[in-house]
Amino acid sequence: MRKEVHPPPLPKMLSCFETKTPLAAQKYSTPKTIPTPDPNFRAFRPVGNAAALFVLMGGYRGGPRTFAVVGLASKPIHVYGRPWYKCEWISNNGSSIRAIAYKMLPDWGYGRVYTVVVVNCTFPVNPNQDNIGGKLTINAYYGQSPRKYEKFTALEEAPGSYNESKYHPPYQYDYLYCGSSLYGNLSAARIREWMAYHAWFFGPKSHFVFHDAGGVSAEVRAALEPWVRAGRATVQDIKGQAEFDGYYYNQFLVVNDCLHRYRQSANWTFYFDVDEYIYLPDGNTLESVLNEFSDYTQFTIEQNPMSSVLCFNDSTQDYSRQWGFEKLLFRDSRTGMRRDRKYAIQAKNAYATGVHMSENVVGKTLHKTETKIRYYHYHNSISVLGEPCREFLPLSAKNNVTWYDKLPFL
Repeated sequence: MRKEVHPPPLPKMLSCFETKTPLAAQKYSTPKTIPTPDPNFRAFRPVGNAAALFVLMGGYRGGPRTFAVVGLASKPIHVYGRPWYKCEWISNNGSSIRAIAYKMLPDWGYGRVYTVVVVNCTFPVNPNQDNIGGKLTINAYYGQSPRKYEKFTALEEAPGSYNESKYHPPYQYDYLYCGSSLYGNLSAARIREWMAYHAWFFGPKSHFVFHDAGGVSAEVRAALEPWVRAGRATVQDIKGQAEFDGYYYNQFLVVNDCLHRYRQSANWTFYFDVDEYIYLPDGNTLESVLNEFSDYTQFTIEQNPMSSVLCFNDSTQDYSRQWGFEKLLFRDSRTGMRRDRKYAIQAKNAYATGVHMSENVVGKTLHKTETKIRYYHYHNSISVLGEPCREFLPLSAKNNVTWYDKLPFL
């Protein structure tokens, strides 16, 4: 018989549910080990920003090769870190030139969350000497590392706008007034008197710059408006500064911005407040005094503190028709104590400034000036909305010391 031949057996096909080895014995991948959290490991997760690296107020050309950038910066970064800056001019033709910046912190450590920073950029040549225009950019670095920084444009010059003659005398004004931040509830009557007196004192070739930090009410604006229309005064709205917590309505920021904004506008720039009056004793004239001081970059002015309350009880006087400083005649007679001084400066020789003087100047400073020029300070009188005379003294008080609020007045 013929033997039946069978084909070789086919291998058994495995279904997807069948395995050659038990499922528990198979390894598909190395399992991830989830570490046990360390209860002593603490994570720090930042949310938001407490202070800006830089807050730009203004960028200004100070001469053919030099520029100033004025702003605020986080104070802790500058106190505890080492931030720095780099300047670059990018021409409209696409070329560029760089310069290392020099930073100044002119607020004497008074800053709060923010401190004032003035960045000086001095290039080896005039970066816009072909007058085709361009822009000044700043790299603001967080620390010593050059890898982490923010870049911003500080200033732009349009084609044909550079004017060499602007940076040499004669300047537009003889005298410029740079006022600190105006805030609070101010007396329009006192502002009107102050402006009229000093417009006369400084003469027709002078200009006044006020900074409204909330103190220029409708009444104060009305008092200043005739001077603004006549081109004698400028009122800048700086109420936005309140978003940045600096010293005393950011007055160090304001005076530095004014210094550089008007650096090439006047022979002398004066810094004092609207409750202070400049006076020339012994028949001096402002022109003669400043000619005598011309070899100095700045001079400081001695304060004479006055009462803002005391007046004479004189029936022959119609006080309602007099200006405040005409009838507030009593002076604080204490001697031998340090008092704040105010000052004037030749701005072309200053890189930064302060409220009471500059520490960033080229040239000499003069302090012994009381025989030539003084100022009288009627503290808080600017906030009295009604009649400033609130305490009346007999005429016999003219030759005697009067004690008021534990202070001697004469």
